Amino acid sequence: MSEQAKVSAEEASEEIKRLAAQRAQQRARVARWDLDIAIFLFAVLIIVVILLFQGIEIEVVSPIALFGLVMVWVVGWRRGKQMYQSFYQEELARLEKTLEKEKKEEEKIEETIEEKVQKALRERWR
Repeated sequence: MSEQAKVSAEEASEEIKRLAAQRAQQRARVARWDLDIAIFLFAVLIIVVILLFQGIEIEVVSPIALFGLVMVWVVGWRRGKQMYQSFYQEELARLEKTLEKEKKEEEKIEETIEEKVQKALRERWR
C-alpha cells in the first residue's frame, strides 16, 4: 500500500470516528431525558407541594427539592453517558460497514474499467 493510500485510509478512519461521535452525541442528548426521569421529577414536585401545604418550613422543603433536582441531573447525566457509548459503537460499526461497501464498489468499478481497457488493447493488438 502506498504512503498516500495509508494517509487517505487514516484520514477516512478519523473522519468516521468524528462523525460517529457526533451522531452518538446527538442521539444520547435526545434520549437522556426519558420517561423515568420525568416521573421522578414529577414525584419530587408532588412531595415539595405536599410538604408546603402541610405547613413545613421552606428551610426544610428547599433542601429536599434541591436534592431531587440534583438527583435528576445526575441520573440524566449518567444515562446520557451510557447511551453515548452505546450509540457511538453502533454508529462506528454502521459507518465502517458503509465505508467497506463503498470501497468494494470502487474496486468493482476499477476492475471493470481495467477489464475494458485490457479488452480494447487485446483487440487492438489482433
